[in-house]
Amino acid sequence: MLKMIKTIGTHSGHFHCDEALAVSLLKRTKEFSNANLIRTRDASKLAECDIVVDVGGVYDPATHRYDHHQRGFTETFDAEHKTKLSSAGLVYKHFGKEVVMNVLGKTEVDNDVEMLYQKTYDGFVESLDANDNGISAYPNNINPLFKESPTSLHNRVAHKNPSWNEPLTDAEIDARFLEASEMAGSELVDYVKRLQNSWLPARSLVVEALDKATDVNPSGRVIALERSCPWKEHLLDLEKERGLVDDKSILYVLYPESSTEGNWRIQCVPLRPEGFENRKSLPEAWRGFRDDELSRISGVEGCIFVHAGGFIGGNKSRHGVYEMARLALEL
Repeated sequence: MLKMIKTIGTHSGHFHCDEALAVSLLKRTKEFSNANLIRTRDASKLAECDIVVDVGGVYDPATHRYDHHQRGFTETFDAEHKTKLSSAGLVYKHFGKEVVMNVLGKTEVDNDVEMLYQKTYDGFVESLDANDNGISAYPNNINPLFKESPTSLHNRVAHKNPSWNEPLTDAEIDARFLEASEMAGSELVDYVKRLQNSWLPARSLVVEALDKATDVNPSGRVIALERSCPWKEHLLDLEKERGLVDDKSILYVLYPESSTEGNWRIQCVPLRPEGFENRKSLPEAWRGFRDDELSRISGVEGCIFVHAGGFIGGNKSRHGVYEMARLALEL
């Protein structure tokens, strides 16, 4: 008799975010959407499973074994990434395109699926791989300035485990795992949807702004967006595609605060999308000043503010913010 319902296997006991997400990802695929889940460390029971994650000491996609704890395991997402994969990254590497395709409502892998598949690994999954494998985002000799938030996804999954003085049966712990798994998977789906609805459409606005860069300033190093949107990663990606490096890279991005007001912003391009160091900060003499005093110091009418950190400023008009950019380039 054919085995109709497939079984996903993972280890029992204390659980982590990586296998919680791995199981949830599998449940979002056609092959394993209706699969049963077994949590055990019994090798004979795991051998009967159609797919096993985070236990077993084997990584073999051909037999659907996805563990990362074994000696000599060095698998990464691709040649560009250095972070060793956890079970979450392993399952995402092999099944992630299908998951993203389903979230986007597509029937085949296209450029959008490819782009969001990569972006979701970079922005969501990789940090979970790193955390599970004990990889720090910073060198070990740097002391953190503050404690990590207990609200991060891997911490919230960890908090689903029973505390040391909370007696629970195996069935109750398994139920907690299912809660954690659904939470992790739902957050990845929400992340992909935000990329689809907000991040991805912004790319065309950045392309248009780059095409018109010399209309904003003859240097070509300032762009103006017609709407405020997520631009940083798109800009850095497009610069690489177009060879805009070194003295051709963009220094300032201008955009309206909203579609109903006349105020505009000038923002410095950071060295990294998530960083606070800029390629060229706004002039030190402007920083921390506002309104008429800032207009007097800068010589530009309609100034609203320049942040004390020098990474962003504002003006009451498009013309005014263009002037701020022109002077900032020269100073």
